[in-house]
Amino acid sequence: MTAVSWFREVGIADRPTVGGKGGSLGELTNAGIAVPPGFVVTTHGFELFLEALEAREPVRSKVEALDPHDLGAATKLSEELRRRVIEEPMPADVEQAIRAAHAELCPNAEPVAVRSSATTEDAEDASFAGLQDTFLWVLDADQMVAKVRECWGSLYSVESMTYRLKHSFPEAGVAMAVVVQQMVDAMCAGVMFTRSPTTGDKSVITIEGAWGLGSAVVSGEVTPDRWVLGKITGEISVRDISDKHARQVPAPGGGIEEIANEAVIANQPCLTDDQLMALREVGRKIERHYGKPQDIEWALDEHGNVFLLQSRPETVWSAKDAAAPVKPTEDNPLKHVMSIFGGRK
Repeated sequence: MTAVSWFREVGIADRPTVGGKGGSLGELTNAGIAVPPGFVVTTHGFELFLEALEAREPVRSKVEALDPHDLGAATKLSEELRRRVIEEPMPADVEQAIRAAHAELCPNAEPVAVRSSATTEDAEDASFAGLQDTFLWVLDADQMVAKVRECWGSLYSVESMTYRLKHSFPEAGVAMAVVVQQMVDAMCAGVMFTRSPTTGDKSVITIEGAWGLGSAVVSGEVTPDRWVLGKITGEISVRDISDKHARQVPAPGGGIEEIANEAVIANQPCLTDDQLMALREVGRKIERHYGKPQDIEWALDEHGNVFLLQSRPETVWSAKDAAAPVKPTEDNPLKHVMSIFGGRK
């Protein structure tokens, strides 16, 4: 195993070594979807780091012994483990591999996003989305290495540890990969659902977007524009254009900052109808590839090119479908059982 894998080398089946986000980005890349290029710091790199950390003092056994309902104890342990992760030297061969990959990915010092990719995230029966860290507009190799370490540490956030414990995920099976990916200087960005998030309707695609980087939409800091399109027909049945008061943009020195939108664009739709149709086609292609509804993050650059930043299975309505009782039909033996016990025919 290696400490680094490129997107083109992996797919969704590689989730155990590249995490949910890394596997998805590799899968999309190999399916011909436009994805900003990047690589994954694999779980092998993380395990080498954790092995050195645990040689000094336990980590996983401390998490397993935690009472997930004891917030004070969880907070104390989180602070301890995250501090240890930040202070522990990175194995030399792992750091060397990461820096070499970064040099190949960014020959002209292109900024990158550094994104946590836990092995347990974006599964169909549970989603860890939002429980680990993401860093945008990371400018150089030194910053990138530091942010990889912080992503590893976010595996031991209070929210992440207690979520795993409450859902009985064995700690030995939990590891953190990290995605390093070229940034898109987004004119606008947002999310797309290939099934209505409000009604569960599978015949429509819902697109939400706002000016600037998608972090403002995902975090809920800006109310996005919203459209509902017929998946097959392309008919736009809903146009809900919001007052987008601000946008998030690259900050000098790295990271992002929020700036006010000029009045002339604040109430203007961030997408044209042609751009909506282009997103719809990409959404349909991704859903066909996976064979199930998807929750997708997208960005448009200043030239109007569509890039996909993530695609994960839609979980809310899929879980409701799975829990729905079987309805009796003429060919369904449940009807006969219900009739015996007084159920309606």
